[in-house]
Amino acid sequence: EVKLVESGGGLVQAGGSLRLSCAASGFGFINYAIGWFRQAPGKDREGVGCIQVEDDNTRYADSVRGRFTISSNDAKNTVYLQMNTLKPEDTAVYYCALDSFCDVIHAADYWGQGTQVTVSS
Repeated sequence: EVKLVESGGGLVQAGGSLRLSCAASGFGFINYAIGWFRQAPGKDREGVGCIQVEDDNTRYADSVRGRFTISSNDAKNTVYLQMNTLKPEDTAVYYCALDSFCDVIHAADYWGQGTQVTVSS
């Protein structure tokens, strides 16, 4: 059974940093992609970024590019979302998702339970 577990959310002041983790287990893919998404109350889910684990190729939404960084620890099957210079508008529940490629990550079959990030002004 594929399982994704996010951690690292919390409350932080604007301008601060947080690092989220997404630990993946129960799958046999050698090459896979992990995407990060977020959803704020009353808003649609938004893609934050994605990493293709085989080659560490990453892509980011314009709203976070330059502030957020996605990286992976292949040995631990864990992907990280380093969030710097956080803004109140970054407040949301953050989810990770797993699929074969970043191009299809928005339709991923496997999702984590989410972790809350709250940025105070």
